[in-house]
Amino acid sequence: MTQRRPHLLGASGLPWILPAVAVLLALSIYPLIYAVKVSLTGPGGAFTFANFARLAGDRVFAAAGVQTLVLTIAALIIEFTLGLALALLIDSLARAKSFFRAGLLIPMLLPPVVAAVAWRLIFNPQFGVLNGTLRELGLNTASLLWTGGDRSALASVILVDVWEWTPFLFLLLSAGLQAIPPEPVEAARIDGAGAWQIFRDVTLPLLRPVILLALLLRAMDLVRIFDQIFILTQGGPGTATETVSLYIYRTAFRFSNFGYAAAMSFVLLAATMVFARGLAQIMRPRTAGVR
Repeated sequence: MTQRRPHLLGASGLPWILPAVAVLLALSIYPLIYAVKVSLTGPGGAFTFANFARLAGDRVFAAAGVQTLVLTIAALIIEFTLGLALALLIDSLARAKSFFRAGLLIPMLLPPVVAAVAWRLIFNPQFGVLNGTLRELGLNTASLLWTGGDRSALASVILVDVWEWTPFLFLLLSAGLQAIPPEPVEAARIDGAGAWQIFRDVTLPLLRPVILLALLLRAMDLVRIFDQIFILTQGGPGTATETVSLYIYRTAFRFSNFGYAAAMSFVLLAATMVFARGLAQIMRPRTAGVR
């Protein structure tokens, strides 16, 4: 005789899931619905698409979008290259792997705000450590403004992000390398494959899912970068480091235009989804003869 299992949503199970449902509704569903409502509401409270139509002629938003894309692609390429190189290097060591892994993770353990404040002091043209060290080496630092220069500000922000978040990609890629079974590598060596051939034909294909996950996580985080830029440059000088997230913040909390800020947020969300989808398509393995 089989016993009937109680239904999860029965009278006895419903009180247990109600708190989780209430938290989900309060922190996720309701803010999303409210943001949609605000983005589609005009000054008089009428339904309108004016906030979204305004984006087409907003040059500041377009420039912020381009700079966000440049920052995302540049930081992603550098962080992935360094993270993969460090993962391969540490994985090839015969000893002290744990020591080096722990040491490389230190920048990632710092809160982004703390890291940005530290680097702001380092980048200071007058008494910063960076220019002071270069002066001790005999270099002229009069033109090295770092975060204060029109051309160097965005590069300085990218440098800080690379320093802090390369360990994240290193951690994921190092875990992926450790999960690769040794049999394919040993078989390739027996067949006479060199180190580069093993890396290209064995390691990279087996590491592809981890690479995709690492790139997607970092790309989505880079697209909405805010705290580091807010502390380092506040979008300046001028709009040299203005990103979409920072522009949304200014629009909402400095100019109190929450409807337009909400519209920009949804456009940024859609752009992030498209970017992530394109990245996933690029990283998808291609099978010969299959469309």
